[in-house]
Amino acid sequence: MSGAVLALLLVGAAQAQSRTDSYIGMLSYLSADSRIDGNALAGADGSIKVNQAAGELNLQANLHSMANGSQAASSVRSLQQRQANLYNTPMQASAVIGGNALAGASGIASINQASGGGNAELNSVNATLAAQGIREASDEAMTSSEVLASAGGQSIVTDPRATRRVGVEESALRGFDGVLQLNQIAGSGNATENRFSISVQATP
Repeated sequence: MSGAVLALLLVGAAQAQSRTDSYIGMLSYLSADSRIDGNALAGADGSIKVNQAAGELNLQANLHSMANGSQAASSVRSLQQRQANLYNTPMQASAVIGGNALAGASGIASINQASGGGNAELNSVNATLAAQGIREASDEAMTSSEVLASAGGQSIVTDPRATRRVGVEESALRGFDGVLQLNQIAGSGNATENRFSISVQATP
């Protein structure tokens, strides 16, 4: 009889542990926070690319294409698409850049920061330095991108305790010099995009 009781106790303990693990897993979706802080990339120089995500099924890309020469040509092509709505929607979501992050940095900085689910973010840079009369394609043709995200079927968080926050603290990015692309998302099913294209025709 005592053996049967012991077996029941062990089964009960295993079931309780399973419920605890499931509850901990559920809590992990109540909050999604991404933060770039401290002295991250302070004083960096050149081509800077950052992808940071907290959550599920987020798509992010930073694409830089550059060419220099007598017959230079460069292009950027991108397609991001998220249709499946199988991600969780966090109760609390925040995406913040703080501290001295990127302070005094220079060059081309492309940053994607997302907290939530099913988001799509893209930064693209296309730069060409070519001899006069060589490049005939338009800037629009040289930079092609499509960013899609779908929130269909996702319930809107109506709980008054729910929060969504994005921001750049005043100490961050101080003294940055150059081209800055920044996508920040706190939520779900969003799509954001930055495109920068420049063409310089130099005298041969």
